[in-house]
Amino acid sequence: MVYAWTFIAASPQFKCTLPLDNMPSNNVTNEQVYSYIPTATQCRESQKRISLKECQRCFYMANTTNSHGSINELTACQNYNFDQTYYKSTLVEHWSMVCDQVSLKSNVQSVFFFGYMVGSLLFGILSDRFGRRPIMGVSFVLMFVAGIICALAPEVLIGHGTSYHFFALGRFLLACATRGISITAFVIVGPKQRLFAGIAIKYFFALGELLLLSFAVTIRTWRTLNAVLAVVPVPFIFFYFILPESPRWLVSEQRYDEAELIFHHIAEKNKTHFDPVLYQRFVREDRKRVAASQEVNHGIKALFRSKVMGIIAVNMSYQWFVQNLVFYGTSQSTDKWTNNPYIGFGASAFVELFAYFVVHLLLDRWGRKLTYCLFVFALICTTILVVPIQMIVPKDSKYQIYLMFTVNAALKFLASGSYVIIYIYANETFPTKGRNTGMGVCSMIARVGAIMGTYSNDNLTRTWQHFPVVIYGTTSLFAMLLATVFPETLDKPLPQTIEDVEGMGLACSFTRPKKKKNTHVNGTNDFGDDFLLKKTLTEEVDL
Repeated sequence: MVYAWTFIAASPQFKCTLPLDNMPSNNVTNEQVYSYIPTATQCRESQKRISLKECQRCFYMANTTNSHGSINELTACQNYNFDQTYYKSTLVEHWSMVCDQVSLKSNVQSVFFFGYMVGSLLFGILSDRFGRRPIMGVSFVLMFVAGIICALAPEVLIGHGTSYHFFALGRFLLACATRGISITAFVIVGPKQRLFAGIAIKYFFALGELLLLSFAVTIRTWRTLNAVLAVVPVPFIFFYFILPESPRWLVSEQRYDEAELIFHHIAEKNKTHFDPVLYQRFVREDRKRVAASQEVNHGIKALFRSKVMGIIAVNMSYQWFVQNLVFYGTSQSTDKWTNNPYIGFGASAFVELFAYFVVHLLLDRWGRKLTYCLFVFALICTTILVVPIQMIVPKDSKYQIYLMFTVNAALKFLASGSYVIIYIYANETFPTKGRNTGMGVCSMIARVGAIMGTYSNDNLTRTWQHFPVVIYGTTSLFAMLLATVFPETLDKPLPQTIEDVEGMGLACSFTRPKKKKNTHVNGTNDFGDDFLLKKTLTEEVDL
């Protein structure tokens, strides 16, 4: 749903509606048209804060009369003519969200990412309290309702301003709902399957972009497209009646009998043996663990009681901030890849899918830290190429078009790769007793980066079109340098406690860690995160 904004609020080419546009076209000469277009000198004198291109399409020279006689002065456009080659109608055209009103577009998308932030916190708490399955069902229903709200936005009935806020509310609720269905099986698989569990959802994310593209190519009006997308979640509502509750959540709630039934079902599906005696041993150990940890606070403060854990938490939060800034910044500018926005978006989706595939191949060979730093370093080098290509290569020549397409594709590839790596890396770095808290903090800070990426694309480009890419390169440089202190996590068991993270320590070495057989985790005889999977099921869970 985040990328639906690319088409719903697409920005077609536009020009200012001039006074002579009401005249018959055969009576209008080129000289008359040019007389309304501000010169470079006039733009520099009156509109220093925006680029020449932005000035010439948002202002026109109007002939006015004052006490000194008739003069020409820069006047802001009040109406615009939008190109309808690719879109029949978009929100940008509907609400004239261009020029000095472009922030209206950025604000709605920022509200969406703020909804991500609120949804991560709210639905995380609710799912911990009521379970994963009911919250997932509620979230799909809310997605449908929010989509209908966005599709309606009845401007005729409630007015322009209220309609705008009505639509923003729908986007906010939609974002909240998407977080309610983002439930991962990352920590219920063994070390060999952690990479696949972490990256599989990203494969489907990219495939979802291609599905969205098929809808957008067919449906060229924003309101109809919104209505169709609102119906997409409806079939998934029935998953509530099909999928079982999370066995890990049932165990955390000490509902061991219900969890045992689900584990037994999983074992049958995997054609393996479920040992009830061994499970009862686990239950006894888990009850002891719960009793021993009842007075221990595992909130945000706990992450900073250890120097090593505090450094990792702050560093990881910055990494998420940067990767969301760069990823969503590059992902929301695909309309600049080619003249045809649909081709640009489709190419971006395929590049993203390919990036996830490459990461899947490399992470278990090169390790998390080395692969991540190489992706970020390559991204920094690519950002350096943008300005020379735009300044040196002849403007709008086929060479510049091909080069910029290649650079944009490379940026999306590298941004997608580093984005998914840091997600997996964070899951393997935070301890079990602080993972939800740590990931929640990172997720909230990441949304700030996504919001900044949105504003940089819409607002900073009005001043200088290269501002966003300079920001991407600068912030990524600091991210790469800071990432060198992370410990490598390849082939290591997930840390259970903050003490385990302290044992991993901080490092600046890129050396691949030696494989280490783990038979006892913190003296618990394997009654840790991988216990049920290793001892009673298989290393692959198939519900």
